[in-house]
Amino acid sequence: MSGKPKLHYFNGRGRMESIRWLLAAAGVEVCLYGSLLFQQVPMVEIDGMKMVQSRAIGNYIAMKYNLYGKDLKERALIDMYVEAVIDLNELLMTHILQPADKREQHFATIVDKATNRYFPVYEKVLKDHGQDFLVGNQFSRADVQLLETLLMAEECKPDILAKFPLLQSFKARISNIPTIKKFLQPGSQRKPPLQEKDLPKVMKIFH
Repeated sequence: MSGKPKLHYFNGRGRMESIRWLLAAAGVEVCLYGSLLFQQVPMVEIDGMKMVQSRAIGNYIAMKYNLYGKDLKERALIDMYVEAVIDLNELLMTHILQPADKREQHFATIVDKATNRYFPVYEKVLKDHGQDFLVGNQFSRADVQLLETLLMAEECKPDILAKFPLLQSFKARISNIPTIKKFLQPGSQRKPPLQEKDLPKVMKIFH
């Protein structure tokens, strides 16, 4: 069964955003639906399946559109890098959901973990690997998800990459890949950061 994948989620980032990024990276147009407005997980209709669980969806899309490395070893590395970046992504995504009196502490946690735990690892990976991409010599899901998280981190703190020149170069390089460049333009299906006015609706989804 062919046709555009159908995305069921609320009209915001949440756990569907990484899936939008992957589909955009693959150059795949999607249909947007909102039938799961008040449920916790995204659902994607693709190839005759109704898929839930973000990681399963991401793996399927990556495999289908050649964003999952060339062999088992590369896939293992991609999984490892994606899982780590998802942890930071979750921190960034839930920042605005924190009670007002805890946001400053949460922000400090994000900056600390990003700059002292996660970004140094990816900076070293890029240095040691010596290639344009995180894994092998081709664009993969790991590159897509890292770029998404880097941009989210910069929304949180614009100078957060100041001490990471290889990540800055990576961001510029991956952002210029045609399908990604298109996704970053105004009018794409990329969602903006959550705003205060969206919180009542979003809290129902995350809780």
